[in-house]
Amino acid sequence: MAETPNSRVKEVNISQEMRTSFLDYAMSVIVSRALPDVRDGLKPVHRRILYAMHDLGMHSDKPYKKSARIVGEVIGKYHPHGDTAVYFTMVRMAQDFNYRYMLVDGHGNFGSVDGDLAAAMRYTEARMSKISMEILRDINKDTIDFQDNYDGQEREPVVMPSRFPNLLVNGSSGIAVGMATNIPPHQLGEVIDGVLALSKNPDITTQELMEYIPGPDFPTAGLILGRSGIRKVYETGRGSITLRAKVEIEEKSSGKEVIIVKELPYQVNKAKLIEKIADLVRDKKIDGITDLRDESDRRGMRIVIEIRKDANANVLLNNLYKHTALQTTFGINLLALVDGQPKVLNLKQCLYYYLEHQKVVIRRRTAFELRKAEARAHILEGLRVALDNLDEVINLIRSSQTTEIAREGLMTKFQLSEKQAQAILDMRLQRLTGLEREKIEDEYQNLVKLIAELKAILADEEKVLDIIREELTEIKQRFNDERRTEIVSGGIEFIEDEDLIPRENIVITLTHNGYIKRLPVSTYRSQRRGGRGIQGMGTNENDFVEHLLTTSTHDTILFFTNKGKVYRAKGYEIPEFSRTAKGLPIINLLEVDKDEWVNAIIPVEEFVDDGFLFFTTKEGVSKRSSLSSFAHIRNNGLIAVNLRENDELISVRLTDGTKEIMIATKNGLLIRFPETDVRSMGRIATGVKGINLSDDDEVIGMEVVNENSDVLVVTRNGYGKRTPEAEYRIQSRGGKGLKTCNITDKNGCLVAMKTVTGEEDIMVITTGGVLIRMAVSDISSMGRNTQGVKLIRLEDSEDEFVATVAKVEKEEMEDDLDDQEIEETEE
Repeated sequence: MAETPNSRVKEVNISQEMRTSFLDYAMSVIVSRALPDVRDGLKPVHRRILYAMHDLGMHSDKPYKKSARIVGEVIGKYHPHGDTAVYFTMVRMAQDFNYRYMLVDGHGNFGSVDGDLAAAMRYTEARMSKISMEILRDINKDTIDFQDNYDGQEREPVVMPSRFPNLLVNGSSGIAVGMATNIPPHQLGEVIDGVLALSKNPDITTQELMEYIPGPDFPTAGLILGRSGIRKVYETGRGSITLRAKVEIEEKSSGKEVIIVKELPYQVNKAKLIEKIADLVRDKKIDGITDLRDESDRRGMRIVIEIRKDANANVLLNNLYKHTALQTTFGINLLALVDGQPKVLNLKQCLYYYLEHQKVVIRRRTAFELRKAEARAHILEGLRVALDNLDEVINLIRSSQTTEIAREGLMTKFQLSEKQAQAILDMRLQRLTGLEREKIEDEYQNLVKLIAELKAILADEEKVLDIIREELTEIKQRFNDERRTEIVSGGIEFIEDEDLIPRENIVITLTHNGYIKRLPVSTYRSQRRGGRGIQGMGTNENDFVEHLLTTSTHDTILFFTNKGKVYRAKGYEIPEFSRTAKGLPIINLLEVDKDEWVNAIIPVEEFVDDGFLFFTTKEGVSKRSSLSSFAHIRNNGLIAVNLRENDELISVRLTDGTKEIMIATKNGLLIRFPETDVRSMGRIATGVKGINLSDDDEVIGMEVVNENSDVLVVTRNGYGKRTPEAEYRIQSRGGKGLKTCNITDKNGCLVAMKTVTGEEDIMVITTGGVLIRMAVSDISSMGRNTQGVKLIRLEDSEDEFVATVAKVEKEEMEDDLDDQEIEETEE
């Protein structure tokens, strides 16, 4: 068709028009309908519902109002879409099985976990819940921006202040064009703890955040199988987790077993689940169920599955997991709007953008309150001028023909602003009384202090963070509850990365120059006392093994350094090398400083509350701290003990709070005292004197005393002996100690002290990297004032001497020693 001057027809390229129009439509769905904002966790429809209720005054302390009135307000002013969609959204916000923390307080039939729909909006009533009030708190203090509504006649918020991290707390789901979001809900207190941790340590890692936020927490409780899926989601923003119903197997008096389902996976329809189980039984895909009934009531969920007496409940339950929604997969996609653009976020980013939003909210609120305070102070300054010049003001006003003349006169004579002059003209006569004048002065002085505080907040980001932490902590105290969803290991088909690693005993060695490795305990074979030993590891020149311990691949290893800091790693995280390899530099495993080295290594199976760590330093200072205070250790370490100048940490031991301690020194002295002599102290405390040292002496070891055990000491030149612990009387902390070994030029000073029972082996390691394993029972038992016997033959070189000694589990003598080893052993 030809285009004429008056024609309204315009020729366009249909392909280009379709592309442009579809892109506009897609972006409209993405930004304006389907995706939540990372700052408040709300989609536009949720935000508009809450704002409409706020606008109507339907707060948590006000009476309920008809849902139809709320829906009408929303679609009439803010959301030009169907009333049914708005109502269903509001209903979902009021369902305790959909929202972890409900944002709408519903009154009436709002549906059920069986899939029953809510009653019509004309029958139900609603109001804001208490926690939703925190989403809108301070909205009238210029904390957020407003925008025009769809017809430009109203104003609506762009985002909510959101006093708690709603995106993670309540989650979100939505399907846009070409993308979808599915964010699971979380436990409020855990998420707040995560935000607080991030505010204190911006460099915190996802793994460290998972110590505060272990995983999602669903309103219907249930179980999450494994942590590897959660870890992947939190690190990448995408992944899936497996949910399972919480089930118990009970045995009736008749001997029959009954399966009781008490909690369902998130968003599972209970009625459809029961129907599915019934269909499986009817179609004979599952055999052994004799009765199926729903006994759920207001006290909780209870689905009863009775089975035949000859059926195995566990086998039947595994079939139900396989074929029904008793076990489901929840796909997670942490997709949200960041600055109006869709973005996949990891856990740290979700918390970071929320924290940045709160900084903006606090600054804007503070600026608003500052403007308000300054405006009021400005008025009060004018009133103070008027009160100080009361007679002149009254005469000026009385002599003025009009209000305008009086105002101009006040402004000219007293250098007042127009607002100050008007305030004086508006002042009531009762404000002239002495008490009222005093009130004005007090109010002004308080405002001066407030203005100074508000300006200090705006000038210091740390003060802003302190306010955020304080308000988040207050919300946690008010609304926090117990975690509902339990995170468990999930059987052979849901083995974690850690579970894939066999639980086995290992030997961990660390050299003086900082090379670490692990090997199986079976690598070393027992030899008789006095043997030459086998090459335990390859070392560089002037390097030697300094630490050796036996532990499990699944234990947590605590590394204590000379600077009094502590680091952690799992046993399996330490790389495995061959017996002769030197290992991996520990700086590649732990973030230790260049002038920092490990002086004590402690394996911990679990961090119990009644466990303690006992510390001793080179200068004889001792400290006792609770083991649980070391459960959460950052990658860059924590301070374990506050050291005095020129001191360093020598030894750390695990205790139960009731043990006795032995501390030995280089010059052959040993003190024994109850650990209760040292009170329990905080993690960064310095400690008290454990042993009183002479000027040329230093501590070489500290051990926990075991009943009927022996004290094993080994000297620099390879001599050693056992002495019964009974020969060491208990003394008071801080004494000189008793003689435990006769130190001569022949045997050399003490290098190690251990408590032994005779049922274990020891490994003696030299500075040349030679290691010998021998039974403790082969070592002679002698008195305190003796030199000991030869334990290991050292090379003639003056550079080789005993470096360290470690206890290992008893191992029987191998029969397959080669001829050379037999000859060396018999020499």
